[in-house]
Amino acid sequence: MTPVNTIALLQDLRKQIVAAQYKAESRFGEKPSAMLQHRPQPGKWSALQCLEHLNTYGRFYLPALDKAITEAERKGSQPTPVFRSSWVGAWFTKQMQPQPDGQLRSRMKSPKGHLPAVQPDEETVINEFIQQQQMMEALMQRAEKINLQQAKVTTSLSRFIRLSVGDTFGFMTAHINRHVLQAERAISTCQQQVRKPV
Repeated sequence: MTPVNTIALLQDLRKQIVAAQYKAESRFGEKPSAMLQHRPQPGKWSALQCLEHLNTYGRFYLPALDKAITEAERKGSQPTPVFRSSWVGAWFTKQMQPQPDGQLRSRMKSPKGHLPAVQPDEETVINEFIQQQQMMEALMQRAEKINLQQAKVTTSLSRFIRLSVGDTFGFMTAHINRHVLQAERAISTCQQQVRKPV
């Protein structure tokens, strides 16, 4: 994969995480409960379900990232000027990341352990989501001082599949972007229905 500047990569990912946190605080947090719980179609998730889905991943990957970074720090890992994504990490990230026009490259079925509740509690979900973005940003700051390529994280798919810390950040950020966009669209469809003349 094409090498990228390590610091520039982390700064870009942090900006995306901060943007997701801002949306949760200023957009989702201010919406009425009915709008956050609105499901655009049968089988489609509400905005809150999208965020709860992301929270389930954060509960797995944030501690795993913290563990990998802590271990790298303990071993005296040093940062490198460039980061090169593995083909697996690049593929996961590309599949998750929305395209510039907002379209998704693929439809994916969520694993059983990451399915959201039918009607999640809005305050609990939004607060956890915001806290997770704060944790992610803090981990990215710590990761500036280690080798992003050497430190590895076990994935939720299998303990035999491991991604570098850099690829895990990329995948997680793309996944967050994907479902925050889905949450915004769920709210938008609710607003459109409200505006329809009776």
